Amino acid sequence: MNKLWLIFAQTVTVMLAIFFVVSTLRPELLPWTPRGKLATIREVAPTDYLPRPGSFNMAAEIAMPSVVNVFTSKEVRMPSHPLFDDPVFQRFFGERFESRPRRTSSLGSGVIVSPEGYILTNHHVVEAASEIQVALLDGRSAKARNIGSDPESDLAVLKIDMENLPSIKFGQSEQAKVGDIVLAIGNPFGVGQTVTMGIIGALGRSQVGINTFENFIQTDAAINPGNSGGALTDAAGNLIGINTAIYSRTGGSLGIGFAIPANAAKQIMEQIIETGGVTRGWLGVSMQDITPELAESFRLKKTGGALIAGVLRNSPADEAGIKPGDILLAVEGKSVMDSSEVLNLVAAIQPGQKVTLTLLRNNAERLVKVKIGKRPT
Repeated sequence: MNKLWLIFAQTVTVMLAIFFVVSTLRPELLPWTPRGKLATIREVAPTDYLPRPGSFNMAAEIAMPSVVNVFTSKEVRMPSHPLFDDPVFQRFFGERFESRPRRTSSLGSGVIVSPEGYILTNHHVVEAASEIQVALLDGRSAKARNIGSDPESDLAVLKIDMENLPSIKFGQSEQAKVGDIVLAIGNPFGVGQTVTMGIIGALGRSQVGINTFENFIQTDAAINPGNSGGALTDAAGNLIGINTAIYSRTGGSLGIGFAIPANAAKQIMEQIIETGGVTRGWLGVSMQDITPELAESFRLKKTGGALIAGVLRNSPADEAGIKPGDILLAVEGKSVMDSSEVLNLVAAIQPGQKVTLTLLRNNAERLVKVKIGKRPT
């Protein structure tokens, strides 16, 4: 009995010693040690949530449903090897080595612009496509048919037959200013619909070498392969441009992207829907910009205008008496800065309409009436 009491006493002594050491050195390990008062936090209730200042969520939510992914496929026949055409080779192996068509696919973006199912996109997105598939943000998809396209402006119009289609609102692209915030919406690299933000860096950008008719909105909103045909919107989610191309040395975005203004795209779209193509005005001249050197040689006070370098025989310009060496200063009283502006102004005039051109010949201004012709395709 004494032995049991001795063991009990030793155990209690050891436990007390351990408790003393722990309570002295590591009191936080004891379960009843107070750990301090819990922090009081406050959270915003879902009903109290307000839009964050500087957020463009509302604009994105307005525009995103109308931007679609465009998937195209076409058959490409690869050239056969000369050996396959050799009669001796065909005698032993037959025609099984003849080249066969290979199906290739590509992707891009588009914008639903009407509840009837019309979609604006780029010509190069659907060029030579044998099949076009469109996928909406809500998960629906449908085959699209090509209503028509315009290679010179790089625009195309597609149509899908679906109900309850979300269509975007056209903004006032002609009122856009340098420095305005814009959103670019599309399907870059096929990763899925993406929204990027930037500002307008320049307006009326031409002579980029992308299209025949150029009047681009330049932006630093990230535009990458797959974004072509997507929407460029203002801060309210209204369409002000169709993303078309980027300036890049690597294939990725370097902060210089180009979009076709929505007002120009709308005019071309309406012509394509009505007639299947685009009719443009035509003078029948070749032009070049007035450089400082040319301005000095012609004794001009400024470099505005376009030098008529050549006149096509029997063209509207030839019938009006315009000659090589004339300097075109204005169209219908509107001054022109370069040959690209002349091209765009004349193209917007209906064929058959008479317009007044202001020319400079032998340092003397003269007005010439010209009946605009139809631009050959």
